[in-house]
Amino acid sequence: MGKMDHFILKKPIMVVIQNSINDVSINEKNLKDTLQQVIIDLDKGESELLIRIVDKVEIQNLNKTYRHKDKVTNVLSFPSDLPVEIDESILGDVVICADVVANEAKVQNKTFDHHLIHMAIHGTLHLLGFDHIKESDANKMESLEIEILEKIKIANPYE
Repeated sequence: MGKMDHFILKKPIMVVIQNSINDVSINEKNLKDTLQQVIIDLDKGESELLIRIVDKVEIQNLNKTYRHKDKVTNVLSFPSDLPVEIDESILGDVVICADVVANEAKVQNKTFDHHLIHMAIHGTLHLLGFDHIKESDANKMESLEIEILEKIKIANPYE
């Protein structure tokens, strides 16, 4: 045993932002930094996450293909389906439609940036196993979202 054997090397968190529509209103660095901190706070610090920003056509196609709902939506989550044998902590992909998020932000009187971060966190929580199908699960997920957003000075989105 060498002197270094007691150190555990952790892989850095890897959050990748793919802004496929080249939306310049998106603060990619802030989004990436925020999500990396959220993943660390949720004790998933060795995970990889892809956030893909898309247009209405792409999100509608994905929603139709994978959820059999032929309509646009704000966010979709796709958990990683790597076999257990592959030793990678890949959470999966969160796909966000910038147009839908911008419209919702206007209607809900929120900033685009804050609503985008909320949707990215919401999608990431889905990848971590949270859902909102049953009311008790929805309450748990909403409470966690509110707590996370509060830490980064974003108001409760459910008020």
